[in-house]
Amino acid sequence: MRAFYGRALTDPVIGFLFTDVAHLDLEAHVPAVTSFWETILLGARSYTGGAFHPHAGLHAKAPLRAGHFQRWLLLWHASVDELFAGPRAEQAKAHADRVAFAFHGRLQTTTSAPEAPLPGLVVSRHGRPGGGGG
Repeated sequence: MRAFYGRALTDPVIGFLFTDVAHLDLEAHVPAVTSFWETILLGARSYTGGAFHPHAGLHAKAPLRAGHFQRWLLLWHASVDELFAGPRAEQAKAHADRVAFAFHGRLQTTTSAPEAPLPGLVVSRHGRPGGGGG
């Protein structure tokens, strides 16, 4: 968790969401998010919170765009790949993909203005801009 947040808090695309908008208290946040991932990956059943509601509150302050979620996923995947390998690592990345997709979709139903792309952000998958499979 700390490797990911080390990246995210200082990231030029999404760092401000954690520091300036959410005013994230990392020491209070890490146990909760660790509990979330322990529940997902290990079946610990230690997480009893609702993950969406805090993101909806953040979205009300600063709209969370597709590019923010894409960047979050890029940093998450990099952190997981740096520290872990194997089926649980793949599960962590796949679940993050599903959560990001679901959260982004739900948040769009709370936004009246159409989403504009983030300036200067090009997301690529498999080394191709725009994620084309070719």
